[in-house]
Amino acid sequence: METISVLGPKHGSLLSTNNLFPVSKISCFSLKSLSTKPSKFVRVKAINTPTCDDQTSNRKFKKLLPSPWTDRFHSVVVDVSEMDALRKEMDVLSPKVKNKLMSSKGIDSTKKRILMIYLLVSLGLAHHFKDEIDETLQEGFEKIEEMMDGEDDLYTVSIIFWVLRRYGHNLSSDVFRRFKMNNGSFKDSLTGDAKGMLSLYEAAYLRTRKDDILDEALMFTSSHLMSIAACGTCPPLLSVRIQSALILSQHWNMEILVPLEYIPFYEQEKDHDEMLLKFAKLNLKFLQLQYLQELKIITRWYNELGFASNLPPYFRDRIVENYFFVLPIFIEPQLSRARMMLTQFFTALEILDDTFDRYASLPEAESLANSLKRWAPDHDMDKQPDYLKFVLNSIFKIFEDLERELKAEGRLYSLDATKDEFKRGAKANFDLAKWALVAHVPSFKEYMEVGEEEIVACLTLAGIFMSMGKIASKEAYEWLKSRPKLVQALCIKGRLRNDITGYEDDMSRGYVTNAISCYMKQYGVPLEEAIGELNKIVAAADKTLNEEFLTTVDVGRGVLKAAMDFGRMIAVTYNVDEGFTHPEGKIKEYMTSMLLDQIRL
Repeated sequence: METISVLGPKHGSLLSTNNLFPVSKISCFSLKSLSTKPSKFVRVKAINTPTCDDQTSNRKFKKLLPSPWTDRFHSVVVDVSEMDALRKEMDVLSPKVKNKLMSSKGIDSTKKRILMIYLLVSLGLAHHFKDEIDETLQEGFEKIEEMMDGEDDLYTVSIIFWVLRRYGHNLSSDVFRRFKMNNGSFKDSLTGDAKGMLSLYEAAYLRTRKDDILDEALMFTSSHLMSIAACGTCPPLLSVRIQSALILSQHWNMEILVPLEYIPFYEQEKDHDEMLLKFAKLNLKFLQLQYLQELKIITRWYNELGFASNLPPYFRDRIVENYFFVLPIFIEPQLSRARMMLTQFFTALEILDDTFDRYASLPEAESLANSLKRWAPDHDMDKQPDYLKFVLNSIFKIFEDLERELKAEGRLYSLDATKDEFKRGAKANFDLAKWALVAHVPSFKEYMEVGEEEIVACLTLAGIFMSMGKIASKEAYEWLKSRPKLVQALCIKGRLRNDITGYEDDMSRGYVTNAISCYMKQYGVPLEEAIGELNKIVAAADKTLNEEFLTTVDVGRGVLKAAMDFGRMIAVTYNVDEGFTHPEGKIKEYMTSMLLDQIRL
């Protein structure tokens, strides 16, 4: 099978003009094509003048080191014949797994099939069987009362609840009342079932604002699971899973990361299915090779942009990290084009954010904001430093590349809608910069009104929709523009988790316009209390996300799933620390496992 050709003989576009296509049709990326297409914008000439030098030479800013990942994939070699062999093996196993999932009928069989769906999700195989999963869950949800009648196994009930809600079926949390005593507390006997307790803990993270019983379940399971893991009263591998879940639940983990941990655990299970295990390993290996090929292309494209040679070291050099954070949205191998587009878009977002947030003076920030509002250089741009002209030209260039791709498929409306969101995000960045540059600490409410927009969650969603192809219609952009509750919750979650985990970095560079500072000032509370209260707001936002995912009917499930996957990206990025600015911690571990340490078959 022919896979991605890396810098092949014909120089074409970075992306295929088709949205969903077999791997054999992925086009190569041409570095030369970036400079051969005529620009639709009037370029701002970079002219070194004493004024420009004076404006920037003595400027204080926090220098950021280049990422160690950027140049790591330039010379990577992927064996195409190995990918071909992996694909052939998966093609043999896929119908066998499908038959195993769908062959039996009846209530008890449906129950077992839902438990198998959880395995498929955890092993990273669910995308191979979308239709079969939808059919099974629709059948199960229609007969849910009969299926759950008399079921008293904690693991079974919890997993069925988790799977149904994960796929948008609003199963009532009352199913867990069977595990309570007359006094309203959960039965003490449950604590002896470590696997069941873990599954109840995971199910609790799909709670909505109406699920009081799941709030209770989360408190009940959290304390007991910590004791179980600490005391060593369960198998070592299960203890590792418990400890990982206590850091980040499966529901809020990036879907692509789950099999990295679950496959080794499943392999040690005495009753594991060898066929499923083999399929999971083949699938993960294939994805890892696919991603490596794409990284070779996208990192060479990034280097051709010339950020390192044209900008002071204020920006986050994070092209590989950008690609990594695209993976929770577009996992499947055939979505190469979408991954490439969104990584390009994230690059534009990153340089926008860093320029406003970390370096630009107030006049520079104003000129950049005005130029982006006009989508052309404003009258002051010629007077600005060379670096700022480069930033503006780079953003325009990335959008030109995206425009060529979208024009070919007749989806320029998505580009126009994304530009509108970009302009809105630029204005919010400028509004926040005006406060930050004079060390102003507004009220918490005032800050959030600007900060929720400045975190560019809405702009990120627009970029995701733009990259999704025809799955995201004009209605998706209208829905986004209306700022529904789900989108508002994403903005709140992104803003607060960014500010909580990035607080020390903000303070170290004198950036005081932060949610924590604003909350402390308005309510007169110490740092730890402010962080605790903000985390409560984030938890409430998570409940809203879950609830809106189950109840929203204005857009399709594909759009809603993409939005939820973005929520998972936020959770992973800001789970322990500010993982994008400082990816040397947990994010480095994830990236190493995904991109460097290939699974052994």
